[in-house]
Amino acid sequence: MSVIARNDRSSPPWVLIAAGFHHEGGMDKANAALASYLCREQIPVHLVGFRIDRELAANPAVTVHYVRKPAGSFFLGNRLLSRVGTAVAQAVVADNEAARVVVNGDNCDWPAVNWVHFVHRAWCPTLTGTPIWFQAKSQLNSWITLRRERQILQKAKLLLANSERTRRDLVVSLGLAPERVHTVYLGTDSNWKNATPERRAQAEAWLDMPGGRPLVTFIGALGHDSRKGFDTLWTAWRSLCSRPAWDVNLVVAGGGRALTRWQRIVNEAGLDSRVKLLGFTNRVADLLIASDLLVSPVRYESYGLNVQEALCFGVPAMVTVSAGVAERYPVDLGDLLLPEPAKAEDLAMRLLRWRSNIEEFRRRTAPVARLLRAYDWDHMARRIVALVERTQSL
Repeated sequence: MSVIARNDRSSPPWVLIAAGFHHEGGMDKANAALASYLCREQIPVHLVGFRIDRELAANPAVTVHYVRKPAGSFFLGNRLLSRVGTAVAQAVVADNEAARVVVNGDNCDWPAVNWVHFVHRAWCPTLTGTPIWFQAKSQLNSWITLRRERQILQKAKLLLANSERTRRDLVVSLGLAPERVHTVYLGTDSNWKNATPERRAQAEAWLDMPGGRPLVTFIGALGHDSRKGFDTLWTAWRSLCSRPAWDVNLVVAGGGRALTRWQRIVNEAGLDSRVKLLGFTNRVADLLIASDLLVSPVRYESYGLNVQEALCFGVPAMVTVSAGVAERYPVDLGDLLLPEPAKAEDLAMRLLRWRSNIEEFRRRTAPVARLLRAYDWDHMARRIVALVERTQSL
């Protein structure tokens, strides 16, 4: 852990405690965006996390406190993250009582500002058919996490929710006072915009998929808990591929413990030429640029940054209506919102409807793409800072 340097008291320091501050995950990207904004405002920032973007860590305004994950386990690492985060927060606040401390959900028991990206009480995974070891681990982790979540969130003076969906879950499921919970939507990158034909050609060449076919994309971890809903998409896809007229390919981006099993299922179905599993990739932008549609039939999603990114690139996105990002959809894109829970038969019919008029769906997506791109990461960060400063002054 780094030594705490004494700060310029004209700019109260911030302590941000999160699993990651980088650009390869939704909440990690949001955390990095807030940290970057504070740096540009020349505000001292202490970052406590497992992984921190190299460029961000090198910023003179940043003091880094790396936390290791024992055996690479988030389950074990979270307890250590909480202890280190608490120690750093105590030291910084002792040096400057005006310091601002922001934690994420149940990752640190510090009663100040809590930025909630996921409400564990709102998601009850189905463990039927999963490995016994996974069931045992999930049940233990769930018991610990739900207990910590309630204890920690009840203490927070200010809670930031990434969607109205998340805000409702905090108020209704956890009984938190509505006036303590504020919605702050996630921002967008300035380079999320419609791609040129040249860049699309480069992205298609990278994917190395058969040319001339429309491309549907799924982005999400392939875990045993099926929260991202790939099983629903797979059932719909297998049905569609039995139709001779169905000429669309599918690319799946995401790692996870079930990746190998899904690759075997795809191969056994004889659809490996129509379905490409990339595993984890840091080239999500290229994937979206090459895509004609994103499908996200999630069972629980507090927001859905991958959906927002697709829309910003001008790519239509089907997502379950209960996902937080669905709140950003205008009425005339309602046919892109899947019912809760998403059903394979319904999804297949919607995919057929999309295939019959691809360009019309893309044209209808353009207005919401412009609207979303107008609210960038700095807009998000400024709103967070304003809410934190107002709370601090009370």
